Amino acid sequence: MSAVTEERTGREAPAGTRGKAFWSLFKALGRGWIRDRSQIFFTILLPLMFMVLLASVFGSGDTAASRIVAVGDVALLEGADPDEFDVSEAADLDAALEMLREGDADAAVVQDGATVRIYPSATSSTSGAIAEGRLSALVDDVNVEVLSAAAPDEPVLATDVEEADGGALQPIQYLAPGILAWGVAISGVFGAAGTIVDWKRDKLMRRLRLTPASVGTFLGAKVSVNLVVAVAQTAVFLAVAALGFGLQLSAWTWFAAPLVLLGTFAFLAIGVVIGGIAQTSPAAAGLSNLVTMPMAFVSGAFYPLALSPQWVQWLSYASPMRYLNEALQSVVVYGEPPTAVLPQIGFLAAFAALVALVSWKTFKFDEL
Repeated sequence: MSAVTEERTGREAPAGTRGKAFWSLFKALGRGWIRDRSQIFFTILLPLMFMVLLASVFGSGDTAASRIVAVGDVALLEGADPDEFDVSEAADLDAALEMLREGDADAAVVQDGATVRIYPSATSSTSGAIAEGRLSALVDDVNVEVLSAAAPDEPVLATDVEEADGGALQPIQYLAPGILAWGVAISGVFGAAGTIVDWKRDKLMRRLRLTPASVGTFLGAKVSVNLVVAVAQTAVFLAVAALGFGLQLSAWTWFAAPLVLLGTFAFLAIGVVIGGIAQTSPAAAGLSNLVTMPMAFVSGAFYPLALSPQWVQWLSYASPMRYLNEALQSVVVYGEPPTAVLPQIGFLAAFAALVALVSWKTFKFDEL
């Protein structure tokens, strides 16, 4: 039965016909997605490359030994731990400072009697600050030994540092959930916005009215393809993080799938709004980037949100990516049950419903 006949008689196609149409459209749209190399790259490969690159740069969180240049006889470094200090020698201070400027060392040390002068690197301020802190701690240790020898009966203070929350958070433990959330956002926003612009250009909706497949069936098949892609994204990301970078998956990791599906709905709704505004493919891509990239930075996708300025943390409360990131980290990394992420689930569901309602009310089907 044709769509025109349905409109005239007021009757819908049989359920079996709708089911066959849905399955045929799902397979066709799925094949189209697989054959579109740009979609595969931006949806899976690009976020995966970011995760691999950042995880490789930050490593497991262990800091390499500080490169120290000793000028002359530096007795302080005689008992230095080789795991913390990589010591080399320079003929004079000018040569040591030249090594600092060239980035070949993190700090230079000169010892004149009881005075230890430290020259941290200005070329690499982070490694220079780490080296300075380690050298200062080494000086403190030597002073404690001297004071203990001078007054053996006097107790000295000692520190005992214990890890909280089951251990320190390793880079891969926040990079994997965060960049996965970003990848889901890219897939949803870019996929919906770009598809709608293509539909406008090709007048696809008008053509569908002349086929047995209804507009609802077509949209349902398209959304289903996006959901399957989101689940595949999740599997690939977590597999690479676990096998390549040692991410310990919890027993509740399986709950990442429904979280990602809910997040996909939220980002698809954003993409529909953008697709309704944009008139060309470049405009849709630009608006999608304008939404997803700032959202990633204010949502803790690339680094812990606690390290961000306060105003960024306040902005993040309006971002659905923050809640998806937090929920994924809770169930995948910390092993918390689904009940622990009910607030995040509630926000994502409310956000998806609200934006979907806005997109439905503002979208102009006549333009398709």
